[in-house]
Amino acid sequence: MKKFAMLIAGLGIAAAAVPATAFAAPAPAYGAMQGGWQNINARQARIEAQINQGIRSGALSRREATQLRSEFNSLERLEAQYRRSRPGLTLVERRDLDRRFDALSAKVRIQKNDRNGHRR
Repeated sequence: MKKFAMLIAGLGIAAAAVPATAFAAPAPAYGAMQGGWQNINARQARIEAQINQGIRSGALSRREATQLRSEFNSLERLEAQYRRSRPGLTLVERRDLDRRFDALSAKVRIQKNDRNGHRR
């Protein structure tokens, strides 16, 4: 009985030593910070925000932005087609979309940093 009381007391002290913010903050989604799988809608929003930011800052030319938006819209159409298919969005289709979104994100990053002959 005495060992049990000591165990409970030890757990109480350990719990008190942990900051309250450790319990209040929700855990990030799997892979959100490590580059793993992310919700498709979240990825679309992030890529669209990157394109918009590139346009506002001047890092993307009008031609580059048009081409990137065209590719982005085709990916949205492909996703809608996958979702309309009979079993819905399958794991293989999700991986295909992930791969395509990765490529588009890399393309946005490259286009934003290619300087287009401008001095910044």
